[in-house]
Amino acid sequence: MKVLITGAKGQLGRGLIASAPAGAALHPVDVEDCDLTDASAIAALIHDTAPDIVINAAAYTAVDKAEDDEAKVRAINADAVKAIRAAHSGLLVHVSTDFVFDGTSSRGYKPDDERRPLSVYGQTKAEGEDTLHDTDILVRTAWVYTAGGANFVRTMLRLMAEKDALNVVSDQIGAPTWAPGLARVIWGLVAKQAHGTFHHSDAGVASWYDFAVAIQEEALALGLLEKAIPITPIPATSYPTPAARPAFSLLDCEATRNLLDDGYTHWRENLRRMLTEEASLD
Repeated sequence: MKVLITGAKGQLGRGLIASAPAGAALHPVDVEDCDLTDASAIAALIHDTAPDIVINAAAYTAVDKAEDDEAKVRAINADAVKAIRAAHSGLLVHVSTDFVFDGTSSRGYKPDDERRPLSVYGQTKAEGEDTLHDTDILVRTAWVYTAGGANFVRTMLRLMAEKDALNVVSDQIGAPTWAPGLARVIWGLVAKQAHGTFHHSDAGVASWYDFAVAIQEEALALGLLEKAIPITPIPATSYPTPAARPAFSLLDCEATRNLLDDGYTHWRENLRRMLTEEASLD
C-alpha cells in the first residue's frame, strides 16, 4: 500500500507518519516538495508517485489571515483537493474542519448536518469537501494540537510564562483534538475500507477558557510552568477577530467510534499526554 501524505511536516502529517501501519510505503510531501496552488505540479506528483491512497493533511489554516488572502486560501483548501481528485484514481482521504458549521446548533454536529461556514477559511474548506467522491473518506476535526507544533496549547504555555494574567474567550465551545489520536483514527478508517464523512475530536467538551485553565493546571503539575497566573473568562465580543468563528462547534463522533469499535479518550487525558511529551522536548 503506497500512501502519499500531503502536509507531512504539519501536526497531523507528523502523526500520520509516526503511526503508519506496517506495510504502508509512505511518500510524505510538504510545501517545498509540491506547490499545492499549481494543479499541474499536483498532477505530476500523483503521476510520479502513483499512490494507492492520498491522505490530504495540507491546508491553509491561518483563519484570520485568510480573510485578506482569499485567492490563495481557495487554491490550497479547495482547488488543490479538486486537482488531487482529478489526477488520482484511488482512495482520497481529506481532512476538514468544524468551521464549515455556523455554530447555531444545540447539539454536536453530525456528519450530514447542513454546512453554513462563517469565514473564508470555513467556506473554502467546504468547497474542498464538495470535490470528493462518494468512495472517498472525509474526516472533520477541530482544535488540533500536538507537542512541538504551532497551536493553542503551546501559545498558552508561552503567554503563561511571560504574562502576569490572561483573558481567554469562554463562549466558544467545542473539543480539542490531539493530532496523534486523529492520525490513528484516519488509519483505522482506511483499514476498515470506510467511505463517507466522519467526525473526530477528543471526548468531552470545553471552551477555550476551560482549555486554558486545564493547560495551566497540567503544566504546573509537570513543571512546565513555574507559577500560576489569573485566567479570566471573557466573551468573544471582547476579543474581536477578522474572521467570524462558530460559537458552538462540538462534533458528534458517535458514528466514527461505532465503526472503529473503540472508546475514545477525554481531551484532558490527551492534553496530559501531549504536555508530558512537550516536557521531554525541553
